[in-house]
Amino acid sequence: MNLKKIKRAIISVSDKSNLKTILPIFKKYKIEIISSGGSYKKIKSMKYKCTEVSNYTGFPEMLSGRVKTLHPKIHAGILSIRKNKAHKKDLLGQNISEIDLVIVDLYPFEKELNNKSKKIIEYIDIGGPALIRAAAKNFSDVTVISNISDYSSLANELKINKGSTSLKFRKYMSSKAFGLTSYYDSVVSNWFNNQLNKKFPEKKIIHGNLIKKLRYGENPHQQGAIYAVNNNLGLDKYHGKELSYNNYNDIYSAISIINTFKKNQGTVIIKHANPCGVSIEKNQIKSFKNALACDPVSSFGGVVAINSLITKKLAKELNKIFFEIIACRGFKKNALKILKKRKNVRLIDFSKFNFVNKKQYLFLGNTFLSQDSDSTLLNNKLKIVTKKKLKTSQLISLKFAFNICKFVKSNAIVLVNAKSTIGIGAGQPSRLDSCKIAVQKASQFVPEKIENCVAASDAFFPFPDGIEELVDSGVQAIIQPGGSINDKKAIQVANKSGIAMAFTGIRHFKH
Repeated sequence: MNLKKIKRAIISVSDKSNLKTILPIFKKYKIEIISSGGSYKKIKSMKYKCTEVSNYTGFPEMLSGRVKTLHPKIHAGILSIRKNKAHKKDLLGQNISEIDLVIVDLYPFEKELNNKSKKIIEYIDIGGPALIRAAAKNFSDVTVISNISDYSSLANELKINKGSTSLKFRKYMSSKAFGLTSYYDSVVSNWFNNQLNKKFPEKKIIHGNLIKKLRYGENPHQQGAIYAVNNNLGLDKYHGKELSYNNYNDIYSAISIINTFKKNQGTVIIKHANPCGVSIEKNQIKSFKNALACDPVSSFGGVVAINSLITKKLAKELNKIFFEIIACRGFKKNALKILKKRKNVRLIDFSKFNFVNKKQYLFLGNTFLSQDSDSTLLNNKLKIVTKKKLKTSQLISLKFAFNICKFVKSNAIVLVNAKSTIGIGAGQPSRLDSCKIAVQKASQFVPEKIENCVAASDAFFPFPDGIEELVDSGVQAIIQPGGSINDKKAIQVANKSGIAMAFTGIRHFKH
């Protein structure tokens, strides 16, 4: 076990709320305590013996507290290798004692960053990371505790080993310590990059807090976990079993679409991260029914997201269909009672979810791609390229359809009638095939709505055959980026068919 007796500890923490967990153990095993600033005052106020750092080092705190523990008597005591004779000689020559335990947390930089503190620079910790890294490096002899949640583990370790710690425990705590300092530095680094508007710095660090390990990843043979940047997912589960990797992926797909809607308006149904029905009708019931009608077969067992508080009336409608997840901006009490009757449904409130997402990453083995999120909204500067012009109602529908294209796997074709999708073709290598699928869905489930519908394409039509497929089905207007060498042919087909077509100059690929 390679036990190491704890004779001397240094404590320097911002969060002093849980010191009562360990101080009695220190007293029992006669562990000497060195501390500074607020930590020293707190320990003394709890009636425990403690030596102030400045008295221990013989050097006063200075620079308004910026320099306290950065002293050879502290760091040499931590970093000395106990079995190294030269190290022992150095310590004796300078009258330096060994320090066996370091308990340090870091200034709450991230918290103050979120609070937009004007004195944010003063929350960049220097002495804390130095102490933690020194102790973590010397884990063969020194124990480091860098998180308040580990106090109870330390107390238990000392009890079991009668005032000592095992090598396994020290090594585990060191791994956590290096993880903490790396995370902390990444937060500071990313803050500087944001200040300087450096989107792609020379060294890119991505940080996250483990929220929980999942039952498995996309498939049972894959392990999975979920992390969050700020230790909070913003999702509250009211009912149902734990969420899976795929559940989270679908939920985030749904609320990414919801984020583009007006407040308290709209319904999204997701299956395998693709929308299979979307509506922005103001009426809650009509919105849900229209979204469901787009593809009721694919909707079964999917995720439905409601961009408002779920009422009793809507809850009754939702319970008629099996959804794995119902997500919304809250539940009325009587609605929650109805929805809980289904044991296998997860009920999620996403009203606290933070929609800020400026970056996207795609990991490819030992490399990763980075890009801005596709948050571009379509303005009114559309180029009408056909003889026939757009009606106001068609323009509203086309903008809605083009927005939904952003969230559909390419090649994407979205058919819309009024404010609801009626057919979605997704993820096909051929744009023509996506057109056929969108038309087939609409013909199968809502044939009465095809005649006056509009269509959106996430990218240009490489050949006019896709336009012809849509026109033959009854599409009256098309919106697309344009930019193909065959644009003239596409326009000719549209003019010959008597439909309107608009170019956006914006592409929305989603691979």
